[in-house]
Amino acid sequence: MRNWDKRDDSEDEFTEPSKSELKRQMTALQEIGESLISLGDKQLSKIPIEDERLLLAIKETKRINSNNARRRHMQFIGKLMRDIDAEPIIAALALMRSQKQEVNDAFHALEKLRDDVLDQGLKGVELVMDRWGNADRQQLRQIVLQHQRELKQDKPLAASRKLFKYLRGLQGQDMANS
Repeated sequence: MRNWDKRDDSEDEFTEPSKSELKRQMTALQEIGESLISLGDKQLSKIPIEDERLLLAIKETKRINSNNARRRHMQFIGKLMRDIDAEPIIAALALMRSQKQEVNDAFHALEKLRDDVLDQGLKGVELVMDRWGNADRQQLRQIVLQHQRELKQDKPLAASRKLFKYLRGLQGQDMANS
């Protein structure tokens, strides 16, 4: 942007942000506030919020039922956030999101492994044994055979849940040993 009022020829840009930029910044702060409000108390305690007024405003917002009152309160939270350094809060929220994504990815990987094992039948037991050498081969074989019987008899697939629980236990042992 050019400084059109020509007060100072050496200055090519405005020194203050535009009204639109201020509004974008305020909206971004309100969105961060929305993210904070959506957190549970335990998660919120892990966020480095040093301003007591902001923390109180976030907790108050959870009790507001009226949409208009909530919108005004969100604007108030955005206003409070202008007075603090929001970077530590943003970083903590990003860390929480990445940790949640890692947990989701691990969960989906276990689901896929379970499905692969059950699809391959007894040969699928080797998929688990290759990944976890300490797995109980006999127990895995029994679960796979139980699953095959359940399929033939049109029974509920309890073996599928049992296998997932077993795989989750193996994964938990890996995490504990790491």
